[in-house]
Amino acid sequence: MSLHYPAAPQDWRRLAARRLPRFLFDYIDGGANDERTLAANVDDLAALRLRQRVLVDVAKVDTRATLAGQPCALPLALAPIGLAGMAARRGEAQAARAAHAAGVPFTLSTVGICPLAEVAAASVPPWFQLYMLRDRGAVRALLDDAWAAGCRTLVFTVDLPLPGMRLRDIRHGMAASGARPALLRAAQVLARPGWVWNVALRGKPLRFGNLTAQVPGARDLNAFKAWVDAQFDPGVTWKDIEWLRGQWKGRLLLKGILDVEDARAAVAVGAEGIVVSNHGGRQLDSVASTAAKLPAIARAVGAQAEVLVDGGVRGGVDVFKALALGARGVLVGRPWVWALAAQGEAGVRTLLAQWQRELLLAMTLAGVPRTADIGPRHLDTDS
Repeated sequence: MSLHYPAAPQDWRRLAARRLPRFLFDYIDGGANDERTLAANVDDLAALRLRQRVLVDVAKVDTRATLAGQPCALPLALAPIGLAGMAARRGEAQAARAAHAAGVPFTLSTVGICPLAEVAAASVPPWFQLYMLRDRGAVRALLDDAWAAGCRTLVFTVDLPLPGMRLRDIRHGMAASGARPALLRAAQVLARPGWVWNVALRGKPLRFGNLTAQVPGARDLNAFKAWVDAQFDPGVTWKDIEWLRGQWKGRLLLKGILDVEDARAAVAVGAEGIVVSNHGGRQLDSVASTAAKLPAIARAVGAQAEVLVDGGVRGGVDVFKALALGARGVLVGRPWVWALAAQGEAGVRTLLAQWQRELLLAMTLAGVPRTADIGPRHLDTDS
């Protein structure tokens, strides 16, 4: 099959697999353990059926929405992805430009390659994602950096007290140290000379750009990774989120909520929104899919907080389904990195244009002129 004109996420995925070293592709693509939750995220959304309605006035269909107080061309934001800048030269800056051109927010990961200042200069201030680190002074410094860069929405990840068991990373040398894994990774890198030229040589510096002040002596990504791994704090509780709320003046979205009681607790500590998420199936394998948990969470807190969702969204029809399940909008992860790896900024622009067209068609054929009108009644529960 020709992939000159990728038309669907799996096309972008195949192109990314051809362009990236195997260990890097598997880091982006893989999930925890046997990847049951990763598969369920996709499969449970795909299994939902929509109601087709006819003879409804859909001459003017509007895909616009407002997410975290920000007008958007469609109810979608690019999710934070660590190391996305390894998928293409200065990848986060390219993706941010594409998102801005498409009229949707871009979220920069704490462990992205490009620093906040570079991403903000490339387009507009992004949303910023952060973890709770053992060094609370580092957390405060990163919050100050984000505010100074113009960020007003903080996406705070709460489902990563420790990294999950990602077997692909182990098998392909991403998570190991020593001479043998280094040789394995080197062989995978040399098998992708285009990536070596475009990213490894022309994309320098390859480091966690937001953490240079915290890890001043780091010479390579391994040193940054070692510092980050030591900073994960399994002792974080809701008291720490209360502290965070007092430190951050902007909007706070807690990402990693998969339980109704946790959703209520997020509202109680003052979060303006939550992201229903299982970390893309990368943390605790065999938890429920986000599609399975979203309706109950949306019913419980949707009137008090903005409910977003990620996991398994693979096109505009899936965006429609997520809204029908109760979400205000979605965060999209792997697909935009596949497109970035395949064709850089142009690939992300094309992907987002495809998804907007798919959403518009779904709304038209379902007889729904506005995204705000999409709800449970648009799911076909009789089939």
